[in-house]
Amino acid sequence: MSAALHVVPADALVDQPRHIHAAGLAPGQVRLLAESTYPDGSVWRSQARFDVGADGLLDLDTALPAAGDWHTPEPMGVIWSMRQVQLPRLPELSDGIAARQIALTVEDSAGQRAQAVLVQRFLGTGVRRQEVRESGLSATLFTPAGDGPHPLVIVLNGSGGGTPEQRAALFAAHGYMGLALAYFKAPGRPAYISGTPLEYFETALDWAIGRLQPHRGFVAVSGLSRGGELALLLGATFPAQVSAVIGYVPSAVVHGTLRAGAPEEPRDATAWTWRGQALHNVWQANPLADWHAFDHPPSPDRPIRQAPAFVAAQAHAPSVAAARIPVERIAGPVLLISGAEDGFWPSQAYSEQIVATLQAAGHAWSAWHDAHPGAGHAIGLPYVPTTMIANVHPVAGVPLDGGGTPQANARANRLSWARVLDFLEEARAAHVARQQGCVS
Repeated sequence: MSAALHVVPADALVDQPRHIHAAGLAPGQVRLLAESTYPDGSVWRSQARFDVGADGLLDLDTALPAAGDWHTPEPMGVIWSMRQVQLPRLPELSDGIAARQIALTVEDSAGQRAQAVLVQRFLGTGVRRQEVRESGLSATLFTPAGDGPHPLVIVLNGSGGGTPEQRAALFAAHGYMGLALAYFKAPGRPAYISGTPLEYFETALDWAIGRLQPHRGFVAVSGLSRGGELALLLGATFPAQVSAVIGYVPSAVVHGTLRAGAPEEPRDATAWTWRGQALHNVWQANPLADWHAFDHPPSPDRPIRQAPAFVAAQAHAPSVAAARIPVERIAGPVLLISGAEDGFWPSQAYSEQIVATLQAAGHAWSAWHDAHPGAGHAIGLPYVPTTMIANVHPVAGVPLDGGGTPQANARANRLSWARVLDFLEEARAAHVARQQGCVS
């Protein structure tokens, strides 16, 4: 019997787990290799060795690697353990929605080789993509297949800026209009986060509600990192328009421009304004602000782990009170996702503070905090490589340690995405119930 390698399903959305199995292998040790050239030109690889018995079968759902890039039975370990072995040639495509093809090869002890191709897609069948360049907005809209109206999720990036099309497209694949809303470092927007007016997002909300007419007016806002801070701000500032808030590794307080501001500005310069006034941030006039950890790696050959600087700033209660996001004004459910080993800032402590504030205020909607042990700052979509713990900040150009381990980050990606989809269904049900209660 000749060797054969199978992937089920072979071609599907990126968030779909796959069953990878081989048959007809010679007994002994086999090697499984994965390689992919991403649309941006970067090359990724992983490999592992397994012991195969007389039945000639290998099933990644249950197989324990004897050696390799992952060490426990992990059905999708072959993907999340992939390491970048060649840098992107076209980094502007790194966050694009083009499909990814991963070539899998298994080699057995008799020299047999079997191959298969695994395709990951961000764009679901029938999902429509449309650039939005009106009312001063810079965004991309993804609309689900089928007749509407559909509920809406507005998606926000963090301090790297840009347009978060991957997440917006995937929301559309699950039945939501996904509006990837850029606010800096994108076409028609400033190059830096400096002095971003919340009125821009008010315009986006008004446009989305009026033009897109989401189902029953349901509008969720989902943001990552600085985008998580922003999502909470928007929910608190525009409670009549925001139905639910999702904060990935968010902040409980307003921050300055930090690494995303104009080069000539101090790091505690204003990031957000409202009605012509700067929103006070936790770093301004904070006597405990200590930028050492923000600027210096623990040793010269390591990336910067900046979280201790944020912990120090949080110790000054008056500064925290002055910069606190008034989350109790949010008129809808809140979901917070954090990593216990976040190297960027203390997202778990921030999330705990937010939930405590909501509970103390008698918040009428659910407030959930999913803390992920061992995970760092880079929590996002499932079944993607999680090995790049340290990354160069796309605006500041300095290497930063996001924290966590590849396995813990992969687990957080998988669990959090499932939780987000469940949360949105729960939030929609609560939204409808509230509307019906108002009518009755």
